[in-house]
Amino acid sequence: MSVPNDFDVDDKVCVITGGSGVLGSEMARALGENGATVVVLARGEEKLRETGSELAAAGIEHLTVSASVLDRAELEAAAETVIDEYGRIDVLINAAGGNSPDATTGPDTSFFDLPAEGFQQVLNVNFTGTVLASQVFGEYMIEEGSGCILNVSSMNAYTPLTKIPAYSGAKAAVSNFTEWLAVHMAHNYSTDIRVNAIAPGFFLTEQNRYLLID
Repeated sequence: MSVPNDFDVDDKVCVITGGSGVLGSEMARALGENGATVVVLARGEEKLRETGSELAAAGIEHLTVSASVLDRAELEAAAETVIDEYGRIDVLINAAGGNSPDATTGPDTSFFDLPAEGFQQVLNVNFTGTVLASQVFGEYMIEEGSGCILNVSSMNAYTPLTKIPAYSGAKAAVSNFTEWLAVHMAHNYSTDIRVNAIAPGFFLTEQNRYLLID
């Protein structure tokens, strides 16, 4: 199914963290179908290869880069790879995220039993990863004087669901950070550097299948 183009993304270089995931890969495909050059950044090599093959089969100009959003050195190396290949970074989509069973309450696990490590894992991948990627790729936008950062928040940021306190809190942090960064970029650097977020509802993934179906 083709996605209608309400925005001009032709020849834009778009970096997508979590680009091999359910949401990130669909964004990559839609942007590519509408003329963007897509950089898929993710950790899992197998999923990364699969996404790259799908984009290639669709004739989409793309680059796949293995990197963790929690490793600044890997992000910096990824950014340099993109610059070497395409010369600029127009768009950053922070789609890396997810929840963890270790941060989820249930029949056998109360809120008071949740381990701090589970909470930290969810906060890191959703919030800290968004911050680090914005720092690394955002600097190149400052050099260009323009760019777009799109963060992926969640409906949980505004109406927290039961069972997932860490995920809801992390996405609330993403929403707040988005507002802060939008003002920071416009006030200190350029009003042509835009920062926004989307707050989707449910997407069925292997990470949340145990919550929604099993």
